[in-house]
Amino acid sequence: MFPEKFKRKLTAILSADVKGYSRLIGDDEEGTIRTLKAYMEVISGFIQQHRGRIVSTGGDSILAEFASVVDAVRCSVGIQEELKDRNKELPEEKRMEFRIGINSGDVVEEGDNILGDGVNVAARVESLAEAGGICIAGIVYDQIKNKLVLGYEYVGEQTVKNIKEPIRVYRVLMEPGIRVPEGVVEKKGKPKKWRRTALPMGIILFVVAAAVAVWLFYLRSTLPPREVASKEKMAFPLPDKPSIAVLPFVNMSEDPKQEYFSDGMTEDLITDLSKISGLLVIARNSTFTYKGKPVKVKQVAEELGVRYVLEGSVRRADDEIRINAQLIDALSGNHLWAERYDGKTDRIFALQDQITQKIVSALAVKLTGTEEQIIAQKGTDNIAAYDAYLEGMDHYYRYTPDSSAKAAAFFKKAIELDPNYGQAYAALASVHSLVTLNTALLPGLKISWLEARLRMREYIQMAMKKPTSSAYAVSSEMYLNRRQHKEAISELERGLSLNPNSAACHGDMGFTLTWAGKPKEGIEYLNKWIRLDPRARYRYLRWTSWAHFWMGETAEAANLSEQALRLNPENLSAAVELAGFYGALGRDQDARAMLEIRKKGALPPDELWQVLRQNPFSDRTVADRYARGLLKAGLPPGKVSGGYFPAFKENQLTGEEIKKLLFGSKITGINLSDGQQWWTDHKKNGECTWRGSGPISSDTGMSRIEGDMICSQYQKRLWALEYCGTVFRNPGGKHGSKDEYFLCSDIGPIPFSLVK
Repeated sequence: MFPEKFKRKLTAILSADVKGYSRLIGDDEEGTIRTLKAYMEVISGFIQQHRGRIVSTGGDSILAEFASVVDAVRCSVGIQEELKDRNKELPEEKRMEFRIGINSGDVVEEGDNILGDGVNVAARVESLAEAGGICIAGIVYDQIKNKLVLGYEYVGEQTVKNIKEPIRVYRVLMEPGIRVPEGVVEKKGKPKKWRRTALPMGIILFVVAAAVAVWLFYLRSTLPPREVASKEKMAFPLPDKPSIAVLPFVNMSEDPKQEYFSDGMTEDLITDLSKISGLLVIARNSTFTYKGKPVKVKQVAEELGVRYVLEGSVRRADDEIRINAQLIDALSGNHLWAERYDGKTDRIFALQDQITQKIVSALAVKLTGTEEQIIAQKGTDNIAAYDAYLEGMDHYYRYTPDSSAKAAAFFKKAIELDPNYGQAYAALASVHSLVTLNTALLPGLKISWLEARLRMREYIQMAMKKPTSSAYAVSSEMYLNRRQHKEAISELERGLSLNPNSAACHGDMGFTLTWAGKPKEGIEYLNKWIRLDPRARYRYLRWTSWAHFWMGETAEAANLSEQALRLNPENLSAAVELAGFYGALGRDQDARAMLEIRKKGALPPDELWQVLRQNPFSDRTVADRYARGLLKAGLPPGKVSGGYFPAFKENQLTGEEIKKLLFGSKITGINLSDGQQWWTDHKKNGECTWRGSGPISSDTGMSRIEGDMICSQYQKRLWALEYCGTVFRNPGGKHGSKDEYFLCSDIGPIPFSLVK
């Protein structure tokens, strides 16, 4: 007796291929390939939905296995019904019809592949199926004949190639009302004709029950266990509340350009779920890293640290929409539910609400009254505006100059269709914020950095009429630029009240608290941020390094900054930060090496004032420590007296002090960009006149005091847009350098002195 060399198991096998594929390819190669890709995605979705596993695909064929023959047949029927609907929309000569064969048998496992007679029989049974039809082996029929509401037609015993014994084959009848000869069809719910037998009915039932029990025991002992996630292998510990990741819904539409719609709908589901405090919802930025990849639920759950995974597909044709969705418990491998939602496109919001409610119900999450109201609120009732917004978001996430311009155009279109669409205004503000942070994207919008900053403020003011968490996030950034730390924190608190799972608001809150002098609290929010958005590790490391620097833990700050630079060596801003940390640690040689790295990247090191103006310090001691580190690294101090703008609370003027200083006075300054001098005369009533260089050498406008800010708007300068700023004394400033004060505004710091 020789030992068994191969691992064997009993499984249900599904084999499928396209009838007449060669002809279709010959007639229209590109069109056939597009259709095949879409149909394969449909089939893949059904297989996953019915707990199956795709073993292999090749050309127009697919092989899958199931733990249950019932699941295999149900899956096949669903596939054929769906493909039949899709084929109705195609010309007859372009319709793609699959044949499906199902067998149950012993197979040999070889890695992820399965081999043996069981697979061969499934393929032979498939070859006997009609286009768009299903054939099953006799062993499959014996197991399911009384379990499904289907008809079966006996095809007879078939002798097929390379199989020694003839195979009993049955055709599955899916169409209602088909008449089949008596004795061939058995349907659940129909009375059966029993032959007389010598055995009492009780004995028959006992024998059947015993046979089923033995079969189930054998099946369970030979089938591989379901792939389930392990708590021990998860990247993060599971929270004490339900945690969920929503994977990008697959675009099942014939038009690949509808991808934006399925992506946008996925993002909306994430946003709606994020508004529920009783859930932990992974951010879009992390779940969309799996888009288009053949990942398993187990992998997603372990990498993101969640128990539940939602996946699905969207199919849009004209004004009709079909959404398939399924919620999976990754720890057990069970499907909590799987539903199909059909309707008109103008009911998309209602369909989304149904899915959200289904998830909330399945996970037994209780909503507060406020959460119910917030989820019920939609940005717009105008479907065309919503569609334009989704197209804009699709371009926004591509991060190229051209896509930024297209995103802005679609958001403007959405606003034209619905002038009260706050979410579209917030998205438009986000585009302008993005291009000011990544100036390589600016050429797409064909505007200057200054105009982008001012447009951002204009759009965020409009967005606040119907605020969203993203609007508050952009608004907080503007307050932070003006060194209004308290106000920036308040904006983020409002954002988190609308969306407790907003990764952006948690990250920005951690960053803002750090620069406001509360780094320990900041780290708490930064840790919540990385929990919600595990793929944001680069920025997390950079921002957390700053929190440690603020706490005086400079060695740890340098360690985290080093990790960030290893993750993204092309982002040379991190090299400058690390230079400052190294300098503060006394590692002068390492600090200088970091600046050399920046030089080699064709980015010469900035002057000290340019680096420090980008960092909203609120504490002089921390700013001085960092400045000394950069000077040790070899960074030149630059043009500004004292090396940087001391925007600290002790130097800030109140609104009354600003009014007393400026209204009725004349001020002058020198542009930091081109060295040109300018003058502004303020009258007591706020009227102002500006003189300087450039295409517009003079202009008139109006200034006003708002809280502790001065806001100014001219008729021609700065695109006639209002800008605001706080005013600080510069203790190291000089009248001759014209930097005794500076305005910390929406468009950057502006040094000035009074004209004596």
